[in-house]
Amino acid sequence: MASEAAGISGLAERYAAALFELADERHEFDAVAADLRSLRAMLHDSADLMRMIRSPVLSRGDQAKAVAAIAAQAGIGKLTSDFLGVVARNRRLFAVPGMIEGFLAKLAERRGEVTAEVTAAQPLSEAQQAALGDQLRRAVGRRVTVDIRVDPALLGGMVVKVGSRMIDGSLRSKLQRLALAMKSAG
Repeated sequence: MASEAAGISGLAERYAAALFELADERHEFDAVAADLRSLRAMLHDSADLMRMIRSPVLSRGDQAKAVAAIAAQAGIGKLTSDFLGVVARNRRLFAVPGMIEGFLAKLAERRGEVTAEVTAAQPLSEAQQAALGDQLRRAVGRRVTVDIRVDPALLGGMVVKVGSRMIDGSLRSKLQRLALAMKSAG
């Protein structure tokens, strides 16, 4: 099982590196990164889409048509759309999440950025996102790309992960700590 995961990871890294080189040649880093972030959000929000990219039952042609339709509907650019078509024809859609992460990690490394994974209980306004980005930049001392996901199960607050550091300010965690404290006190 571990070797299978390593194989998928290596595969995803090779495809991510190829897309990275193409984006570099065409000076389309920002456009491709925006497309991939959009695609990642769609994959995160749609169990049906995740099933489609992982399905061994669908033919290459069906997967390629589905990906082309999704890319067109989402307004994904030509380079990213063409790349996804190649990935579908090669029956490698199952590795797209790893390809996305690999590309974005390479881009952040190239730009000297660090990525902060933020999970919030509800969507953040533009002003809140800007303030959070500023605070993280000051705390880390480098350029920070903020990757925001919404998880209503947090109840309130947010969880911020930068590298190996994690700050959990969610209401769910605070309630869990309070429950533990009450059990040990009782």
